[in-house]
Amino acid sequence: MIRVVIADDIALFRNGIKTLIELDKGISVVGCACNGKEAVELCEKYAPDVVLMDIKMPNMNGIEATRLIKKKNNLIKILILTTFYENEDISNAFEFGADGYVLKNLEQSELIMVVKNVTNGLNVFQSDVFDNVRKQYHTQKVPVSFVKKPQHNFGLNERELEIIQLIIEGKKNRDIAEKTFITEGSVKNIVSKIFKKLDLEDRTQLAIFAVKNHLFT
Repeated sequence: MIRVVIADDIALFRNGIKTLIELDKGISVVGCACNGKEAVELCEKYAPDVVLMDIKMPNMNGIEATRLIKKKNNLIKILILTTFYENEDISNAFEFGADGYVLKNLEQSELIMVVKNVTNGLNVFQSDVFDNVRKQYHTQKVPVSFVKKPQHNFGLNERELEIIQLIIEGKKNRDIAEKTFITEGSVKNIVSKIFKKLDLEDRTQLAIFAVKNHLFT
């Protein structure tokens, strides 16, 4: 059974989400909070598997609540569920350990799937959110000469870091091959090695990893 806490300042939304996700027999809502402070307290009391966390709430916002919850119990998964996806909110959520970031326009079946995926250890980010992350990197493009000196390289060599930067900018394998003067097959091999080194599954997770770990800043 997946145990969930819902944190949102709108009672109608809290109750609606509770009703919707509990239609799945594998999910149980153990508590509902109207602000971040209550969410922290509920997590201390129930140690849920997942928190569905809104951002804009009184007394304590969802970002600060995420920080406190993760500090006290990093095993609790935090899924940001909000209508806001400004760059600052996204970056702060990543910074403080959010495991997913989705918008409230999800369908019922999609939300249930996201809750299950986050519980199983997957980072889940809606396409609109990922697009904002990618645009942020695109507009603040880091010169390749700087890529050679990241804060943390996680065992990555200069070529791998260069390719990660190009992936974040939205480049496909063919574009990367042309940019780096290697074959498309070589690019595929290097990307596979990057995923293996960082224990990631796809390019979306790679972009999120770069943001969360300040790979280039």
